[in-house]
Amino acid sequence: MNKDTEQGGLGSVAQVEALADQLSACADQIHARVIDDIKGHSGPFTDAEQATARALLDDELLLRQRANSLYADAATFVVKTLGKPQQHVIELTAQAAEKIRQITRIGDVVGLVAGLLSLAGAAATGQAAPILVALAKIDKQVDAVNASAPKKPPVKPA
Repeated sequence: MNKDTEQGGLGSVAQVEALADQLSACADQIHARVIDDIKGHSGPFTDAEQATARALLDDELLLRQRANSLYADAATFVVKTLGKPQQHVIELTAQAAEKIRQITRIGDVVGLVAGLLSLAGAAATGQAAPILVALAKIDKQVDAVNASAPKKPPVKPA
């Protein structure tokens, strides 16, 4: 086992940088999702639709800035007492990126993005408690998105 897998999540510079990588990937998914929704939209946008798209693009920028901050100051943000394995942190942020790509209603993206921003901000504190709260928020939001997703009909055997 290497040192990064033995410690809890965010317990090394490499682990903080891995979180920054995942947050950047989430920002990429936010951007792609908003652009796809704009391109696929028919007719004029409502004020609410415009406001949501602008807010998500603003959140994308903020998430990128926070990820860049984590890259720049990774050694400062190492958390020794997180109590969650790094694999959990990375899997949860990867699930969030995938949900952003797959969500059918753009409004569902907003809550997930808020959780990612909370995680990015919490990671910058170097304190375990706010990070754990942010991880729980993302996990809860992923579950909510899963619950609200349209169910596919069962496949009938041939």
